[in-house]
Amino acid sequence: MKKLSAVQIKQQALVLNTAEKLEELGRAELPSMLQCWFDVQYHLFPSSLLLCFQFENEQALAAAEPNLLKWQKRLSGEMLKKGVILKDMRKHLIFTLKGPDD
Repeated sequence: MKKLSAVQIKQQALVLNTAEKLEELGRAELPSMLQCWFDVQYHLFPSSLLLCFQFENEQALAAAEPNLLKWQKRLSGEMLKKGVILKDMRKHLIFTLKGPDD
């Protein structure tokens, strides 16, 4: 794996900080949320950022789905506070049953 540049390390810290903050809020507000994980290709940042909220079962996922837009807006807002503009916030956060290793 290629070593990250100084800029990419800063991007990684920014994304990790945001993901941890949203995960903490998500666990408090969304029942049955297991974890928050992300995937990003730093050479295509921020357009490649994908944050995933993992739920334990289909029922929990269906119950949380109406709140998806609210969470997408939260992600966009948190990234904007850090100086990163997400052009289409709907592409950067999803609710899923899959984990990071699936």
